[in-house]
Amino acid sequence: MTLIDQIKQNGSFLLACAVITAAVILAAKLSERFLPSRRVLSPARRVSIVGMCAAIATVLYMIDFPVPFLAPPFYKLDFSEVPVMFCGFFLGPSAGIVCMALKVLLKLLLKGTTTAFVGDLANFVVGCAFILPAVIIYHTNKSKKTAVVGMAVGTVVMAVFGTAFNALYLIPKFSELFHMPLEAIISMGAVIHGSIDSVYSLAALCVAPLNVVKGLMITILTLLLYKHVEKPLLLRS
Repeated sequence: MTLIDQIKQNGSFLLACAVITAAVILAAKLSERFLPSRRVLSPARRVSIVGMCAAIATVLYMIDFPVPFLAPPFYKLDFSEVPVMFCGFFLGPSAGIVCMALKVLLKLLLKGTTTAFVGDLANFVVGCAFILPAVIIYHTNKSKKTAVVGMAVGTVVMAVFGTAFNALYLIPKFSELFHMPLEAIISMGAVIHGSIDSVYSLAALCVAPLNVVKGLMITILTLLLYKHVEKPLLLRS
């Protein structure tokens, strides 16, 4: 099935995706009203930085891998939020969210979707739950300490929100779009954790730990790399 066919088949789901995306971007814009002044850059330079970070993020997004000891194989880990975090730290919350949206859109154009857009929506929304708090806290008083605090808060928000979002919406929607019984999905989680017997325990015991691990790894990579790439990659771009 082509990407166009999937868009036609899942129109209502994609409409929900568009509404969620607009709400996230609006929240990012509103948050900037209460933050200190951002860097003054020309529109062309802002666009080039966002585009460059989104391009790098897209490549990293397509290099994903399962973590079989944590979650079923349809949950995969990637490091695409690292350049998105760079973009948000450098330009602010709305730029980070736009970068995240572009990353998902570019991946869909280049590679399509194997999850009927459910995985792509999850990556965007749950990723924003991590990026947005981290970037907002960092921009209140830019320092290594606020970066660490922001990403720690973002990791917690991502784990909590991701667990609830998967249990209440994403897993049932995945089941519906792929005509796969929920029991079959739950059984895949039960192979990893014998105590999993519902969508909620699947999300709590698989999704939450995976998001915590991802948040910790993105935090470490961001702390190690940001200052090294800020001047050559961002300030001189």
